[in-house]
Amino acid sequence: MTTNPYRDSAPCVTHEDVEWELPPPSRSDVKPQYVHHLTLNPPPEISHSAPNHKTAKQRCVKFTVAAVISLLLLLLVTGVLLAYYFSSSCMHGLQCGDGSCVWEAQWCDGVRDCPAGQDEANCVRLHGSSFLLQIYTPPTKTWRSVCSHGWSDLQGGASCRTIGYSRGTYWKSGQQKADSDDGFLKVKPDFHPEVFILQQLEHSDSCPNNSVVTLRCTDCGSRVNSSGASGGQQAGLGSWPWQVSLQDSGSHRCGGAIISPYWIVTAAHCVSRSSSPADWTVYAGVVAPLDFLFNPARSVSRVIAHEGYSRLPRRNDVALMRLSKALDFSGSSNIRPVCLPNVGVNVSAPQDAWITRFGPTAAGDSPQLMEAQVSLIETAECNSSSAYNGRLSPDMLCARETDGAADMCHTDSGGPLVALRDGLWWLLGDNIWGEHCTEMNKSGVYGNVTYFLNWIHRQMKKHQDE
Repeated sequence: MTTNPYRDSAPCVTHEDVEWELPPPSRSDVKPQYVHHLTLNPPPEISHSAPNHKTAKQRCVKFTVAAVISLLLLLLVTGVLLAYYFSSSCMHGLQCGDGSCVWEAQWCDGVRDCPAGQDEANCVRLHGSSFLLQIYTPPTKTWRSVCSHGWSDLQGGASCRTIGYSRGTYWKSGQQKADSDDGFLKVKPDFHPEVFILQQLEHSDSCPNNSVVTLRCTDCGSRVNSSGASGGQQAGLGSWPWQVSLQDSGSHRCGGAIISPYWIVTAAHCVSRSSSPADWTVYAGVVAPLDFLFNPARSVSRVIAHEGYSRLPRRNDVALMRLSKALDFSGSSNIRPVCLPNVGVNVSAPQDAWITRFGPTAAGDSPQLMEAQVSLIETAECNSSSAYNGRLSPDMLCARETDGAADMCHTDSGGPLVALRDGLWWLLGDNIWGEHCTEMNKSGVYGNVTYFLNWIHRQMKKHQDE
């Protein structure tokens, strides 16, 4: 009898050799067959190295992209910083006049590093009405006084040249007591007159008797006569010895003020149309028409208007004239310089001051030097809406004429505004406006010489050996 190979595997019931097949079992009752063919492990032929290689490549790509982006950002930031550096003032030091920069430690070290020498131009100054000599010291960013011990006229003359005065322009040195928390400067033992004065000074924590140097380059600010009147009147000979008449083609054009044997301060608008030195002659020590006949006409070697001068609005209205030959102050008391306002000489409203001009007399003679007293007024008042309505800038100041000086409103352009302080006369301004001063609340306007002090010394130094 042949055995059915599937009989044992199919559920069924046998009764008396009769065989009934049961209905097929449900799918849930079927158990897997040949379980020995199943495996729980992955096939051995599948490699795990391919996914690892792909992941490393992706990481490399991501790193490269990030590096490129970082580099681009770094270049962008560098470009921005460089653009700011070249478009802004010096970040690492101080700026020369041509836009180049030097380290701050190179400023006032006695070595000329800027092409035009701006780094050594304003390192020596005179302070206050005592003319205290001070030197700028870069390490401490302070102005230090100089010990009088070891000081002589040789050092005095060299210091005056450093400020801008010509060779031989030196009057005297003095002494005064002074304290300093930052120390002093003293003269080195071996002094050489031709070596820059800043290179011949050294720091000192102390100073014998605290005695420091005062320096007078010119015998400035003195006068012999004074009328004492407040109203406009004729000036006496020698009363304003710094006043000059600037003449163009033989006619009086503007006023000016002597500040040294070689230099005259006037207004830039006076010389803007006649900038050639050959066009000008200068008369000093004159007050009346006949004086022009007996005083020499002095020639001019250079005319320098402020490079920032603008006619409208009128800004930086100051100019210098250099004489071909030095004035002799010892020969006559009628010719003397007025003092430039040292740092620390603070003259402010309501300070009394004086103005002078060349103009016709009551009899019609011309020119005659006239004088009048004025009073400085606050810039805010002069700039009010009822006056000049904001037209004044920091390089200007105002002075109001007294009732008796109403005829002085039309003062000379470039004519001096001076004030007495501590026994000396100081040049405060040069006349630039004044045509409206007879109107209510309209005062005379003057260039602020204190504002231009560094510019004046810089020009003097630049042309001191011509």
